[in-house]
Amino acid sequence: MARLSRLEKTVSYLILCLVGIMLFVPFVYMLSIAFASDATTVKAAYTFIPLEFTLGNFSKVFTDYHMGTYLKNSIIITLWTVVGSVVSASIVSYGFARLKAKGSGILFVILLSTMMIPGEVTMVPQFIIFRELGWVNTFLPLIVPSFFAGAFNVFLIRQFVMAIPKSLDEAAMIDGMGHIGIYSKIIVPMTYPILSAIAIFSFSYNWGNFMGPLIYINDPEKTPLALGVQLISTAAGGQVPPWNMVMVASLFLTLPMLLVYMFGQRFIYEANISGGSAGIK
Repeated sequence: MARLSRLEKTVSYLILCLVGIMLFVPFVYMLSIAFASDATTVKAAYTFIPLEFTLGNFSKVFTDYHMGTYLKNSIIITLWTVVGSVVSASIVSYGFARLKAKGSGILFVILLSTMMIPGEVTMVPQFIIFRELGWVNTFLPLIVPSFFAGAFNVFLIRQFVMAIPKSLDEAAMIDGMGHIGIYSKIIVPMTYPILSAIAIFSFSYNWGNFMGPLIYINDPEKTPLALGVQLISTAAGGQVPPWNMVMVASLFLTLPMLLVYMFGQRFIYEANISGGSAGIK
């Protein structure tokens, strides 16, 4: 049995390594094209190791393709949406988990049911609302909705809060602490793992968000990076797209998400372990 167990582990690791290599190959190919020269790009003579290696693409993408503007806009949008998602979801989750009121259970079910509505259904009504508010071609349609707690985030945090003993709240109330103090000094520090996980999810989604800016942003000076990559690919008009510049921009789009997940994956793990046992009560 022990020998069979070692064999199973060996086969599992080999399969995981094979799948990892398959998933890593496109990233290596993207790196190769990003370091390729313009001559290589025109000929489409791409190899895993660039024949004409150059670092000039990383400065050229800033001087000729407005990469600095794209990055600045993405940073502004992403930071605000992360703050909005975490703060709003944590406050609403605390209310559903700790403040029992008549009809709160029905409201929570209604909130969860909104997750079953496809985004395509609400896309046109949302655009009409934002157009009437005069928010089209601004960052507001991309930022403001994050301050109205998303159902999935509320569900995750509520799960986590339900696992925290209410005796802590009662002890704090005996000491004269109100709900604001309990939320800020007890609940928030103890829900740090799930809040960090939601911040990572929000960062990943909004940093790579393409559809939102495509719908609401018309000014190139307000274009975030995800849409900027598409603009770079069409910068040559009817000629061959500058794929080396596109891959450089794609690196700037990909690496922050990889780094955030790499350094924050332990919070996602802790959130899954601790938050999955509370259930819906």
